[in-house]
Amino acid sequence: MSDRAAPELFDMTGQVAVVTGAGRGIGAGIARCFAEAGAAVVVAARRTEEIESVAAEVRDAGGRALAVTTDVTDDDALEALARAAHDEFDALTCWVNNAGGSPQRMPLADLPREEWDRTIALNLTAVYVASITAARHMETGSIINISSGAGTGPVPGSAHYGAAKAGVNSLTWTLSAELAPDIRVNAIAPGAIPTEVMLTAIGRDESELDEILDEWNIPLGRLGTPQDIGAACIYLASDAASWVSGEILRVGGGAKPR
Repeated sequence: MSDRAAPELFDMTGQVAVVTGAGRGIGAGIARCFAEAGAAVVVAARRTEEIESVAAEVRDAGGRALAVTTDVTDDDALEALARAAHDEFDALTCWVNNAGGSPQRMPLADLPREEWDRTIALNLTAVYVASITAARHMETGSIINISSGAGTGPVPGSAHYGAAKAGVNSLTWTLSAELAPDIRVNAIAPGAIPTEVMLTAIGRDESELDEILDEWNIPLGRLGTPQDIGAACIYLASDAASWVSGEILRVGGGAKPR
């Protein structure tokens, strides 16, 4: 990499980023950050109305965006998503595997088998298929997986989700080796960000944010925002991180993973 001024290293002009699960919450925040940094963004999720709204917001702000309705558990839909990025913007340079989650919290002994299968399909298998699909359509670039602290330790009540995210971490490490040197692969493990998905998963609501902040004992004194994760994605996708691959970046305000 040639010497350049620091701001230029973070400039995403000319880049094309696909973000899954981008209709709301963290995914929408990531898409907005990419657009603000100069990238064209392809926002993908199952809910067409939500991704169309995010794409329209980006375009209204002067950015370039395409909404593609996508079920990430459908292999053909992921292939169509990658092709749509190329058809619209003539390239694919970054892919963010953000879609995921599980609303069920219960001991493994009580967990329905179908919920285990659904969680693994959405949070792990889809990441594998999407990453391989993205790599086929990418000459050089970056893949970023949104993981979780749940993948690094015991998570009573969410073992199915934690197991999936532990698998995502493993995929990140192995793919970073197998796809090098042309494609870098990293992951981000968000901390407490009070999206609808997180609040549903922990059985809380927006009126309890102060209590959540106290319970999680976050050293930096606030809950996270989607922009916090979007900013980390910009770093990992940009030339500023051109020598960074196979890393799991914790973005959690200094709190230990839960």
